[in-house]
Amino acid sequence: MKTTDFGSYDALLLVSFGGPEGMEDVIPFLENVLRGRNVPRERMLQVAHHYELFGGVSPINQQNRNLIAALEKQLEQHGPRLPIYWGNRNWHPLLPDTLRRMADDGVRNALAFVTAAYSSYSSCRQYLQNISDAQATVGPDAPRVEKLRVFYNHPLFIEANVDHIRAALRQLDDPASAHLVFTAHSIPESMAANCDYVSQLAHTGALIARALHVDNWQLVYQSRSGSPMQPWLGPDVSDHLKALRDEGVTNVVIAPIGFVSDHMEVVYDLDVEARRVADEIGMKMVRAQTAGTHPSFVRMIRELILERVRGEAPPNLCAPDCCRIS
Repeated sequence: MKTTDFGSYDALLLVSFGGPEGMEDVIPFLENVLRGRNVPRERMLQVAHHYELFGGVSPINQQNRNLIAALEKQLEQHGPRLPIYWGNRNWHPLLPDTLRRMADDGVRNALAFVTAAYSSYSSCRQYLQNISDAQATVGPDAPRVEKLRVFYNHPLFIEANVDHIRAALRQLDDPASAHLVFTAHSIPESMAANCDYVSQLAHTGALIARALHVDNWQLVYQSRSGSPMQPWLGPDVSDHLKALRDEGVTNVVIAPIGFVSDHMEVVYDLDVEARRVADEIGMKMVRAQTAGTHPSFVRMIRELILERVRGEAPPNLCAPDCCRIS
């Protein structure tokens, strides 16, 4: 591969979580996700059932393909013309395989866009470790990889979410009465104490609410998976819906701002479980889309690349004690 004119970078690596694309993938995928974690097999099989409802297919891989296609068009039209590679943490295409292909193609210095907007162990530091482990697997020919910064407060990320929430509000008969419920993946409180996850989410929620001129909003959490004995971030989204209904609220928009695409924890935990609760308590609930392939979100990725290429933002370097697992 010929090195481009864009500083020392000759490729973009999209790094994501990964997901199964058929029933035969589900158990091996979940075993990858849970490796090294003290999660009972019974719990893993419960989660596997969630995938069964969707034929064993998580939406995340196709959404990443769609994002790559949109980003390729954006870079082709506006530059920089970097080839895009894709590697996942937990399912094919796996990061070691992707980095090996990049090395074979002659890639030496790549930027990495991770599909997570916030700072925490699982959404930032663990991905850096995943990349490092993949480089070690490939060996000395593995490309150097610099992760682009987290983007929770980027104006174009805010713009994409605002646009989707406006579309959701238009589906309500009385949008002025709606309460806005922002959701994010819950993590252990001990993990949250070592990172800026909660403050960044609250900042994102405040920016979106301000743009929408909405005062009635709350940040809540979903998709808890840990031991009942371990404190995790709350309140839970379903509990919050019940509390709102007790206060007389009948219209809500749920916006999963903690996610950038509609993967299983969005389509099951919100579109199935939370909707079931809303129906049971007589509440009108509309779920806003995630950033996905919204044009503003695609433009944002290009802006993150440009600010790094131009030296306007430093590399994403973590302090030794940043975002520890506990």
